[in-house]
Amino acid sequence: MTIIKAKAKWVKSSDRKLSRVIELIRGKTALEAMTILKFRPQKGARILEKVLKSAIANAKHNLKLDENSLLVKEAYANKGIIMRRFQPRARGRAFPIKKKTSHVTVCLSSAEEK
Repeated sequence: MTIIKAKAKWVKSSDRKLSRVIELIRGKTALEAMTILKFRPQKGARILEKVLKSAIANAKHNLKLDENSLLVKEAYANKGIIMRRFQPRARGRAFPIKKKTSHVTVCLSSAEEK
């Protein structure tokens, strides 16, 4: 069984925000997932759309698979580093800001092999 992967690392969005969108496409066909992501308002949908396009392109170019027969087998977002910044506040204080990053992975498989 062939699994096609595509990754996006150091995405400037938290893994929890991305996971909300990922749950919508897991288990769907690749073209159906693209349609779902195209009409979602979240920033994470734009990120996932790019990763999914990359995975579809990998399947077409590297393995000569038809994009109509691809399924989203796995999709997940792992935690990346947390960049810590500080916002100046009144009376010499500082307010911490955590800028979270994540790593997004989309795995496709061919429907014919299932």
